[in-house]
Amino acid sequence: MRSTASVLHLDLDAFFAAVEQRDKPSLRGKPVIVGGVGQRGVVSTASYEARAFGVRSAMPSHEARRKAPHAAFLGGRFDAYRQSSRIVMGLLHELSPLVEPLSIDEAFVDLEAGGHDCRDLDALRALGQKLRADLFERTEGLTASVGMGSSKFIAKVASEMAKPNGLVVVPPGSEVEVISPLSARAVPGVGPVTMEKLDRLGIRTVADLQRAEVQELSREVGRSWGPALHELAFARDDRPVGPHREAKSISVEDTFESDLTDRADLEAIASRDAAIVAGRLRASGQFARTITLKVRLGDFTTWTRSRTLNGATDSTERISQVARELLDALDVREGIRLLGVGVANFTQAAQEELFVLEGDDVVVTEERTTTEAPQQRRRGRGEWSPGSEVEHPEHGRGWVWGSGLGRVTVRFETRLTGVGPVRTFRTDDEALTRPDGPLPMAWDSASAEPGSPPAESGSPPAEPVEA
Repeated sequence: MRSTASVLHLDLDAFFAAVEQRDKPSLRGKPVIVGGVGQRGVVSTASYEARAFGVRSAMPSHEARRKAPHAAFLGGRFDAYRQSSRIVMGLLHELSPLVEPLSIDEAFVDLEAGGHDCRDLDALRALGQKLRADLFERTEGLTASVGMGSSKFIAKVASEMAKPNGLVVVPPGSEVEVISPLSARAVPGVGPVTMEKLDRLGIRTVADLQRAEVQELSREVGRSWGPALHELAFARDDRPVGPHREAKSISVEDTFESDLTDRADLEAIASRDAAIVAGRLRASGQFARTITLKVRLGDFTTWTRSRTLNGATDSTERISQVARELLDALDVREGIRLLGVGVANFTQAAQEELFVLEGDDVVVTEERTTTEAPQQRRRGRGEWSPGSEVEHPEHGRGWVWGSGLGRVTVRFETRLTGVGPVRTFRTDDEALTRPDGPLPMAWDSASAEPGSPPAESGSPPAEPVEA
């Protein structure tokens, strides 16, 4: 265990929505919801203004519209999100060579590996404040919540406590006191299923976990997970910060130029992908217990279906068989634009299946989402997604406010202009074009070198909070 608060966790605040508010001045301070904009869509990110109405990530879009009918519903601009993410990750690499990205908007940093004096808590707080101020400047207005602690678990807890737009440093020696009142869901690895099992034992907080008997936990959640869960309840976490995370899955996906509806063709593709996945699995020296099929329809609705075997396999034939069976349960007549096969839940040893019967396996997940941005499709002229960027030779750069009935309404503004005017055009107006990408940013290494100071935007980082 570390004796210093040398692990940092950074989480960008409502990232997708915050980028949209930064780049669209008329939306600042207003509820913004990013995700699938259709009735079958799913919320990817909600701004804090939208969360005040009860909107949350993974909520169906139709439910979000009922809760926040006046919110701006946007399809998403992944080029812009990646641009800001590059800037943030580059900033973190200036702190330390050991940066472990968890997603596009979240990462751990090993401050000790960066040569920082982690024994001085005041120095750590000053470092955290400078990081957040630099991030605000370089991203031209985004904010982040930062936590520091003696382990990845504690640093993550600290950043949660800092939300939104704050800094929390947990002094070494106070970890158990800090985490005891928290929900047991705060412990890494405790999801809805484990929480349901713990609830049956009357365990709802970390303090309850601390008082539980290891044997009792092991009976309920498993012999290996029970003792580990008890250790984490006392903040005993020695996981290192690693820039290269161990692969948790192996998958292959195919995106088609035109939607496929022929089941025989799709089964052949699934079998081919299964062979590729099985080959990679054997090359890794592992066996898999879970096989997943991913299907994306023409409207960007995505189905993910997984099946867990009663053993583990690296067999091409078995993986292919399960993938085809999962495909059999889907109606392909609407047209398939993407098909993928994957494996997960790895083990180092083969576990022979005692019985291999059709339908004998257990389907553990069946997920339907539309979080992919609709404008990622090759859209023809006249198709405009809410929030997507447009350009006009007279009015300049703007974004789609809405479209329908052969018309598209555009607000002409960027993060550099302030609130701009609204104009309406025919959807097939030749003067409306799509920019090649987001506006360049001075600190984006993929587009430009650090340059002149960016324009002020949003609110500066808040004062630090002490745990």
